Amino acid sequence: MTDTTDEITVVRNDEDTRYEVHVGDVLAGFTTFRVDRQGRYLYPHTEVDPAFRGRGLAQQVVAEAMADSARRGETVVPHCPVVVKYLQDHDVPGLSIEWPSHVHPE
Repeated sequence: MTDTTDEITVVRNDEDTRYEVHVGDVLAGFTTFRVDRQGRYLYPHTEVDPAFRGRGLAQQVVAEAMADSARRGETVVPHCPVVVKYLQDHDVPGLSIEWPSHVHPE
């Protein structure tokens, strides 16, 4: 069982091309990205370890990834259903979004 009092942090890991959510020192989940030929950031997949589900961590990691992309001036192409739902439900000031004609999650 995981401790619910551990600090939750989100970090960008450029080496592994993903944003990671940590609970304490433990990697609890992530959302992946890749950069296409036009320099757009495609988000195909979000995953949370089953031991940490039900705590809103997928929403937290996606929220920080989208906010950070907006700060960096990146254009986001959402393919992951979690990212799509987040962007449909939340306004991210300054974020440039290019909605794909077909969603292609990994």
